[in-house]
Formats: sequence, structure tokens, C-alpha cells
Amino acid sequence: MKQAQLRHYIQPRFGTQPRLRAAFSLSITILLVIGLVASQWLLGDSPQQMQFDARLAPPSGDHWLGTDALGRELWARTLAGLALSFWVGCLAALFSTLIALSLAALASMSRRLDALVSLLIDTLLSVPHLILLMLIAFALGGGTQAVIIAVAVTHWPSLTRVLRAELLQLRQAPYVRISQALGKSRWFVLYSHMLPHLLPHCLVGALLLFPHAILHEAALTFLGFGLSPSQPAIGVLLADAMRYLSGGYWWLGVFPGLGLLLMVLGFERLASHLRRAL
Repeated sequence: MKQAQLRHYIQPRFGTQPRLRAAFSLSITILLVIGLVASQWLLGDSPQQMQFDARLAPPSGDHWLGTDALGRELWARTLAGLALSFWVGCLAALFSTLIALSLAALASMSRRLDALVSLLIDTLLSVPHLILLMLIAFALGGGTQAVIIAVAVTHWPSLTRVLRAELLQLRQAPYVRISQALGKSRWFVLYSHMLPHLLPHCLVGALLLFPHAILHEAALTFLGFGLSPSQPAIGVLLADAMRYLSGGYWWLGVFPGLGLLLMVLGFERLASHLRRAL
């Protein structure tokens, strides 16, 4: 009796912890996103303003994070680069999630389509990821649109496999079999009974794809296959910093890399807490 009462009082408390952590992570992430979006209007042309009398200045009260080789404020360029990476990552993760959901729904229609989708997943997973990204971005001519397309068409296989397995399990559910026995079409069963159950998986999957998207965007830009060097992207800042790190100008690489790392960890933690809460 005592054990049952103890379990009764303990379980609700432990059950609310994932939701509280998810709400806390979500609030911090929302504040981060609002700050990044607002910085685009508040900064104006600050990331491009040059001060030749303050070239390669270290962090100080006048220059918070230091300046680059052209005297541009590193804090302004870092915020602009994080905002740019955020939009690229959001669009790439959204398109990749839509591709994964479409292919998973297609695989649930018949065994032949399921075999075809499985073949596509295995084929894409067998190709080295970064090389495929470079080839697609190079074939599309580089730039923001090329990076978004390259990341979107290469990040869907893992999420597609998860959604496909969930749909295969849902096909054996009693209410799905009853709906099929009543003569409902496959599209009706898929749209009315299966897809609503996949929305939490799609949300968590998109959040988990976002860190990978911005990391690969930065990697492509760093290697010269991504965004234009005229844009204050994180990959551009890190590529420029490589020329001066040996001279002791450590702030050129530390602060942009640290900002990217914090953004990736923030969204990864949000996705982990949200997955436990759902």
C-alpha cells in the first residue's frame, strides 16, 4: 500500500519534468530567435562598415569582440552571420521534413513503393554526405538557394526511415483496419488517421535537422561552395579567420565559432527535451 501511494505521488512529478524542461528550452530558443531576427533591423549596415584605423583590433570596450582585417565590428558580423544561418537552416530543415513526410507516405501505399523508397534511402545514405553536398551546391552554382537545396535534398533519409517505420506500425492499428474495412480509400486513411500521429515526429525531426543544416551550410561556405564571400556568413568569417590565426588574432575564429556552437547546442537541447515531452 505504501509503495502504491509513493508511486502515485512520485510519477506525476517526474512526468512533468520533461515538459518543464521543454518549455524552458523553448522559451530560451524563442528569445534567441527574436534577438536574431531583430538584429537584422537594428544592425542595418553595421556588419559592412569599415574602420581602417581600427584594423584587427582586439576585444575591448570600444570593440566588444574585436575587428577584422578591414576594421569591421566582429560582434555585428557574427550576429548577422547567425541570423543568416538561422534562415538557411530553417528553410532547409522545413523542405527536408516535407520530403521525408512525402516519401514516407508514399512508401505506405504499396509494397513496391515501399521497396523503392527504401532503395532511395539506402542509396543516399551510402554516399559520403559532405561530398554529395559539395557536388549539388557546385552544380547549382553556389549561393544561398543552392545551399538550401543541397542541404534539403540530402538530409531527409534518416527522418524518412523513422516516419516510414511509424507508418508501418500504424497500419496494424485497430482503428485503421476498421476504416479500411468500411471501404475508406488509402488516401483517406493516410490523411485522416496516420498523418496526425506523425506531426510530433515531424516537429522533433525538423528541430533535429536544423543543427545539421546550419553546420553543413557553414562547412560548405567555409570550403567555398556555399554562400557568397560578400555575405557575413559564419563560414565566411571562419574562412577569413584562418589567414590570421597564426598571427595571434584568435578572436576572429573563436567568437563566430562559439556563436555557431551555442546555436547548435540550443536547438539540439530543445529537440531532445521536446522529444521526451511528446
